[in-house]
Amino acid sequence: MTNIREILAANLKENRRRFGLTQEQFAEKADVSTHYIAMVETCKAFPTADMLERLAATIGIETHQLFSIPEEPNELFERLLQQGIASIEEAVVKTIQETFAEDCKSKGKA
Repeated sequence: MTNIREILAANLKENRRRFGLTQEQFAEKADVSTHYIAMVETCKAFPTADMLERLAATIGIETHQLFSIPEEPNELFERLLQQGIASIEEAVVKTIQETFAEDCKSKGKA
């Protein structure tokens, strides 16, 4: 995405779909035409500030979220990698603790 229209279009479409709404359902809830929603989602129209607030409220998000720039693939991969490493570390520590506790119990009984 290179410009603000593309960012808005992608975020509007993604959030609309995340809430399980078709363009028609979304348009009805926002009290606009389906054609208008299609025009915004294809970068052929750009909403006014008031309309941006209405569209965001219709799908239950803050207006600024319509302009959030998605993470770059490398940033997303790095975040997922770090989460995976943390999960593995947590599992290893838990397993060591459980093994140590069982070993202590068995030595105490001997």
